[in-house]
Amino acid sequence: MELSVPVKAIPFHVLAITASDVQLKETVQLKPVSDATETTLKVDNKVTIIGAASVARYLIRSRNLLNEHDAASQNAARLADIILSQPAPIVQQIISQQQTKYLLGEAPQLVDALAWGVLHSANLPTPHQWAVTKAAMTLSEEIAAGAAPPKVDEIPAIPGTSPETNVMDIFKNLIASQMATITGVDAKLIYTALDLPKSLENGDLAIAVPRLRVKGNPAQFAQEWAKTFQPNDHILGATASGPFLNFRINAKLLVSKTVAMAAKYGLDYGKNKLNQGKRAIVEFSSPNIAKPFHAGHLRSTIIGAFVRNVYDANGWETIAMNYLGDWGKQYGLLAIGFARHGDEQALQNDPIKHLYDVYVSINRDAEADPSIHDEARAYFKKMEDGEEEALQLWRRFRDLSIVKYKEVYGRLNIKFDVYSGESQVGDGMMRGLKALEECGLLIDSDGAKLIDLTKYKLEKAIVQKRDGTTLYLTRDIGAALERYEKFKFDKMIYVVASQQDLHVKQLFKTLELLKYPFADKVEHVNFGMVQGMSTRKGTVVFLEDILDEAKDIMHDVMRKNEAKYKEVADPEQVADEIGLSAVKIQDNAARRIKNYEFDRNRMFTFEGDTGPYIQYAHARLMSIERKSGLQINHNANVELLTEPEAIEVLRSVAQYPDLVRSLMNGLEPCNVVTYAFKLSHDISSCFEALWVRGAAPEVADARLLMYYCARVTLGNAMRLLGLKPLERM
Repeated sequence: MELSVPVKAIPFHVLAITASDVQLKETVQLKPVSDATETTLKVDNKVTIIGAASVARYLIRSRNLLNEHDAASQNAARLADIILSQPAPIVQQIISQQQTKYLLGEAPQLVDALAWGVLHSANLPTPHQWAVTKAAMTLSEEIAAGAAPPKVDEIPAIPGTSPETNVMDIFKNLIASQMATITGVDAKLIYTALDLPKSLENGDLAIAVPRLRVKGNPAQFAQEWAKTFQPNDHILGATASGPFLNFRINAKLLVSKTVAMAAKYGLDYGKNKLNQGKRAIVEFSSPNIAKPFHAGHLRSTIIGAFVRNVYDANGWETIAMNYLGDWGKQYGLLAIGFARHGDEQALQNDPIKHLYDVYVSINRDAEADPSIHDEARAYFKKMEDGEEEALQLWRRFRDLSIVKYKEVYGRLNIKFDVYSGESQVGDGMMRGLKALEECGLLIDSDGAKLIDLTKYKLEKAIVQKRDGTTLYLTRDIGAALERYEKFKFDKMIYVVASQQDLHVKQLFKTLELLKYPFADKVEHVNFGMVQGMSTRKGTVVFLEDILDEAKDIMHDVMRKNEAKYKEVADPEQVADEIGLSAVKIQDNAARRIKNYEFDRNRMFTFEGDTGPYIQYAHARLMSIERKSGLQINHNANVELLTEPEAIEVLRSVAQYPDLVRSLMNGLEPCNVVTYAFKLSHDISSCFEALWVRGAAPEVADARLLMYYCARVTLGNAMRLLGLKPLERM
C-alpha cells in the first residue's frame, strides 16, 4: 500500500494507526507530497482511497484493529468513528470530559492515538503521549524532512507595532507583511484588520476581508489568498471561511515566546514605548473645596487615574492634575454660612465635615431668604478684587480641604503631580478675554459678555457677568492657555462627567475659534453620573463612609477563616484593599458613559465576578510560589506545558500587550475588568489540574514559571485599574 501524505497538512491520526501495527508499518509505503492537499491510499494499484478519515477507517479495518462485532471492542469502535468524523475542537472537548487517565480506562488504546493525531493535525493542545504517538511523530518527521516550512529569520517592522514587547505583534507582522505582498494592500491596514476570531476552531487570528477595502468578492479573495499564502515555522497556514481569512499560528512558539517576554519584563510587561517623547496632562477628580469627597467624585477619580495609567503604559509622559473647584460664588455663600453657623472647635476637629454642614445649612437659609445669594455674590466680588480679609478665610478653607483630600487619595492609591485650581489661573484669563474681543467673538448683553455659539448648536456662553466677575468658562480658557505655555503638552484630557458635556464642547469650540495652537490637542473623557445624591440637599453619601463599610464587611469575611487570618500581617490594611477592589471594580464593570443609581448592596457584593475574586486569584498565585519551595526558573522547559489549561492561560497572557495598546482608542476601564476576570477564570481552571508540588521536577519548574507569568500579568492589569495586588488574603 502506498500512502501519499501532504507535507503541509500531515494527518497525524493516520500515521498513529500506521505506527500502531507492526505489519502496517512494514507494508505501508509513505510518500510525502509537497503540493498535495489530501491524504490518499493506493491499495495494490487498484483501489485509491481519498481523505484522511476514509484512509484511517480502511487501515483500521484492513488489520481488524477494532472489531466492531466484538462486544469488548464496540465502545472503542464507536469512539473511533466519532473521533474521525468530528472537528478537532469536539475531540478536544471529549477528552476534557473524561474521568479516566485515557479515553477508555487507565491504559492507552488505539482511540487515544487517534485523538492525539486529530488534535496534533489541528495544532491544538494534545493529551499525554505513549509509544504509538511517539512513533507517529517519528514518521511525521521523516515525511517533513527537507519539506518543513521555512524558518523566520527576522520579524518585519510595521509602523505602530512593537514585536519586541508584544508577542502577538510577532505573528501579526509576519502575516501582514506577506499578505501585503499577496494583495497589494498596505501592511499597516492589514495589521489593523487582524483580530481574534470568535472561535479558535477557525484559527488563532483572522481578517475580515471587507475591512481591506478591496473591490470584488470577499469570499473569492479569501479562497485565492489562502491558497497563495506560504506557511512558515511561525504561521502554519491560512484557510478561508466565507469572507474571512483565518490563520493558524504555532502554539509551541506562542507559549515559549509569551513566557520569555512576560518573565523578562515583569512589572513592565504589557507596556510599550510607541509614544515616547509625547506629554499628556490628565485633569481628573477636581472636587469643590470645603465639600466632602462623596461617591459621585469616585467616578472621575478612578476613571481619571485609569486614563493616566493607560497613557503611561503606552509610553507617554503624563502629568496628573487635580483642578480644584476653589473659586466662585459658592465660596461667598460658604463664608456667609460660616459667619452664621460656624464653630471654631468643630472646624478644628473635622474641617471637611463641619464645612459641609455649614454649606447645607446656609442653602436651607437661602431657600427662605433669597437675599443671601446677593450677599454671597458681593462677598465673591471682594475675593476677585483681592480684598485680604475675604481671601484669608477662603485660603484657610482651601488648605484644610487639600490636606483632607490627600488622605483620601492616598487610601485610593492615587497620586497627583499638580494641585491646581480655578483660583490659580493668572493673567491667562484676561488674555483669553482680550483675544475673544480682538477676534470679534464677544457680544455685550446688558453689561454681561458672552460668546454666541448657537450656529454650532452650542447655545450662548457667558464669560463675564455684569458685576465683572468671571465664570467657569472664562477660567477654563485661561487655564488651558497657561498649561500649554508651561507644559507644552501634546494632549490634554479632561475627565469630566457627561453632565458637563455642553460646557466642555463650548470650551473646545472657543479654543478652536481663538485659533490656539493646542485647540486640536484637547480631549473630553466623559462618564455617567452616580444618581441619587445631592450636596445642597444633604443627601450625599461620603466616600470614606463607603470605604469604611466595605473594609468592615471584608474584615468580617476574613475572620471566618482563622488559619488564613493569622497568616495576614496587617488584616486591617488587607481588608481595606479588598474593600477598595470591590468598590472600584463594580464601578468600572460597565461602560463608563452609563449612569447608575447609588446602591450600597450592589457596591458591597462579594459574590461572583467581583474585585475580591480578582484579588483572590492573585493571592493564590503568590501562595503557589511560596509553597512550592522552588525558585522561579526562567530557563524552564516550557515545551512541557502541553495541557489545554496551560495553553489557554498563556494565550490570555499573550493578549495583554494588545489590550494595553487598544485601550488608547476608547479608554474603557471595563475592557480591563473583563480581561482580568477572563485571566482569573483561566488561572482557576489550572489550579485543579496542574499541580506544582508533587510534579516531576522539570514539569514543576515549567508550571511554576507559567503561574509566575500569569501572576505578573494579572497584577499589571490590576494596577492599570488602580488596585494594589495582594500577596495574602
